[in-house]
Amino acid sequence: MENILELKEITKTFPKSNYKLDNVSFSLPYGAILGFVGENGAGKTTTIGCILNTIIKDSGTVKLFGREMHDGDTDLREKIGVVYDGDNFPVNWTAEQLAKVMSGLYKQWDDDLFQQYLGSFRLPIKQKIRNYSRGMTMKLAIAAALAHHPQLLVLDEATSGIDPIMRDEMLDVFLEFVQEEDHAILLSSHITSDLEKVADYITFIHDGKLLLTATKNELVYEYAIMRCKKEQFLAIDAKDILAYRQRDYQIDVLVADGKTAQRKYKDVVVDHGSIDEIMMLLVKGERV
Repeated sequence: MENILELKEITKTFPKSNYKLDNVSFSLPYGAILGFVGENGAGKTTTIGCILNTIIKDSGTVKLFGREMHDGDTDLREKIGVVYDGDNFPVNWTAEQLAKVMSGLYKQWDDDLFQQYLGSFRLPIKQKIRNYSRGMTMKLAIAAALAHHPQLLVLDEATSGIDPIMRDEMLDVFLEFVQEEDHAILLSSHITSDLEKVADYITFIHDGKLLLTATKNELVYEYAIMRCKKEQFLAIDAKDILAYRQRDYQIDVLVADGKTAQRKYKDVVVDHGSIDEIMMLLVKGERV
């Protein structure tokens, strides 16, 4: 089965800020969750804007369900559920009012399903959104995104600022969603612990450039961090070094194959680092 989402060499320049999204390419298969990782300002939201056609890219192609999406392609938009970080709806609305508006926007809007999510998420129907907590507003946005039966969820920091218990509830909902083989999720986040729980693939972005795309299993079981003294570092083949960073008297070196590194450099300690450690080395580390 083809990918549900494909980006090829997406470029977007913002001359006033001197910021550039630089040839971003990655794909999301059906039935998978892709974690889109980077610090604030790395380019995650700009990339999502290019995917949804709310930001006009300078060059490159974005394909959704095998097609490029244009402004008039309402059939494609029907298949996408979107949750942004921040205010997704007018704060003077209630969930009841939101349902009426959404039912006029989406042909597949399922009010019974929306009400089920409101009950499951313990959200008051007649209370104004301004009186919701941060976690409640995000739950409402996720309920609305799911209630029109999308195939692709695009979530921009949807779990940011939510307490761990609420985040676990959301992650369970996401895992249930991708049990359908024709569904998938693009989950933008800087909370790497969430991605360790649910993501199948992880793409790292920094300063508008993609640093690495890999499966979560590759990152967890194959990528590794060598803890080196200076003389040990100098003996490492440059081809084996993805990134390195000096910490006091130790140099941490990111390698793609921990088992091979352990056999090749027998006196060096080799650890399987967390996704957070890998991201820090990719972002803060140096290249040979």
